[in-house]
Formats: sequence, C-alpha cells, structure tokens
Amino acid sequence: MNTSAKPFTIHDVARMAGVSAMTVSRALNTPAKVSPDTLARVREAVQRTNYVPNAMASGLRLSRARLVSALLPTLVGPVFQEMVEALDLALHERGYQLMIGQSGYDATREDELLKTIIQRRPDGIVMTGLVRSEEGRRALRASGIPVVETWELTDTPVDMLVGFSHAAIGAAVVDYLHGRGHRCIGMVSADDRRAATRIAAFAARAQALGIEVVPTAYSPAPSTMGAGRAGLAALLARAPGLTAVFCSSDMLALGACIEARERGLAIPGQLAIVGLGDQSVAADAAPPLTTVRIDGTRIGRLAAEMVIARVEGQSADAGVVDIGFSIVERASS
Repeated sequence: MNTSAKPFTIHDVARMAGVSAMTVSRALNTPAKVSPDTLARVREAVQRTNYVPNAMASGLRLSRARLVSALLPTLVGPVFQEMVEALDLALHERGYQLMIGQSGYDATREDELLKTIIQRRPDGIVMTGLVRSEEGRRALRASGIPVVETWELTDTPVDMLVGFSHAAIGAAVVDYLHGRGHRCIGMVSADDRRAATRIAAFAARAQALGIEVVPTAYSPAPSTMGAGRAGLAALLARAPGLTAVFCSSDMLALGACIEARERGLAIPGQLAIVGLGDQSVAADAAPPLTTVRIDGTRIGRLAAEMVIARVEGQSADAGVVDIGFSIVERASS
C-alpha cells in the first residue's frame, strides 16, 4: 500500500517492473511493441500500485486528451439515452472517453458550462441541440476544438452538425393525422425551443389543411407522464370534440394514454395519440404507441466519427448531416 499522500508515478511502476519509464509508457499505450515478458511485468506492477496514467501530462505531449465532452439539457428521462450510448461506444472503440455535462434549458448555464469545458481542452465537444447564445458560439469557434451540434438543423452551425428538422416533424404529424380523418387536433408539449419549432409548424400546416387546432398544453421540460395526463385534461376541457393529440415526447404520450383510459375514451377509436422519440417503452405500451422515430444511434455514431476524423487529421467534409425521421405507426392511432 502507498501510505504517502502522493500517488504512484510512472517512475515507481518502472522501478518495480525493472524497466524504464519509456518502456512502461510503451506497454500501456502500444503493448504490441513490447515483449510478452516485459508486458507481463509492467502490468503486474501497475496492478500492485493501482497506477493510473496522468492523462493531462500525456495529453500535453500528444496535444490530445482522448476525451470528448457532451452537453445534455437533462440527465433525467430516456430521450437522449440512445444517442449517448452510441456516442460513448463509438468513442470507446477508438480509445476515447466520454465526459457528460448537464446544461439545463437555460442559455446562461450552458455558456458557463462551455467555458469550464473549453478550459479543460477536450478533443471534441458534442452539443445536444444548437449552441444557444452568440457568446457561446464565439467561445467555441475561438477555442479551435472540434464541435458537433446535434438534434437540430441549421444552415449556420458552429462547426459540424448531425440532426433533423423539428419543423418537418410538426408538419408531417399533421399530415399523418389528417390522412386518418382527424379534424380537431391538439398538442401536449414541453416548453423548450425545439418543441416551439414543432408547435409552430404543426399549427401552420393544420391551418393550411383547414384543421381546427386546440391551443397547446405546455409542461416544463423535462417531460413526465404526470404532465401528459394534465396536458390532455387541459385540452379536453377546451375542446371536448378533440380526436387526436400529438405529444412532444413518448413520456407525455404515455401519460395522455393513461388519462384517456381514466376518462373512458377508447384509443384510437375516440382519441388518437402520437408521441415522439420511439423510446423502448413505446412498443410495449397498452396500446402500443404511434411515435416519431429519431435514430439516436446514428446521431451518436456520426458525431463520434466527425470528432475523431477532425482530431486525427482525416477528411471531415460532411459538415451538416440531416438524418431525417420516420413515423412508426402502432395501435394508439
């Protein structure tokens, strides 16, 4: 046991293994370049000392930290889980680690977190959504760190982007419901910026088709099933003739399903419900939930590939990638 206040160093490991510090570094970073006997001795010394390499020091030597930061608006709920898991796996496969920060839904908090992350010089930064303030955009561009914005689309990204159109989703859901004969529809939605884009497109498309739109019932982000129940109750109070509702997340939609059943409304006979996200619970709900499918796995993997390509000097020509979306039809509609 190391009883001193200082952690073991690479020189301690080298003395214990009977090799040079350079050999220890080579064994840890490129084990194929050392003999099996040497590798075994180094690994035994590492195990005995619980030695952890100094990533900051090696990062300075290599101008690379092998660390990518991802900013999420919330760590609660499953909305971004698929993307984060794919991002983490893709980075791990290439020898990079993922560090996650929660930025909330406030631009000021996001700017503060970005400043802290930039100071630590990760190899890349992955944003969930677009950078919300001009100050944040300027800071990222000045840092020179590769940045991938996700989950939205814009013609003017900070650097690279992989996402989809929220406006297109809003319009597509209206077309879907109109095609099934619905003429009085509403939305239960979170109150964040991306949801606002969907709501505006939803209302505009409905108006163009001559559909009555019930004013949106809002809930604070992140969404909950309880908010879905309350939202549907508010819509029905305004418009008892409501026949369809689009919810800005599957959690809200599941809550709406519960509220509808409590009121004795048949789904989809009397009320059609559509969610967003195609979370794992959507297919197993009762009834199975119609929802907008977002390929979070593809977003995560592409974001990782873009960062790594830039860091390792490979071609990264695809600055903006629109992955699109699909409506997965199930029994709730």
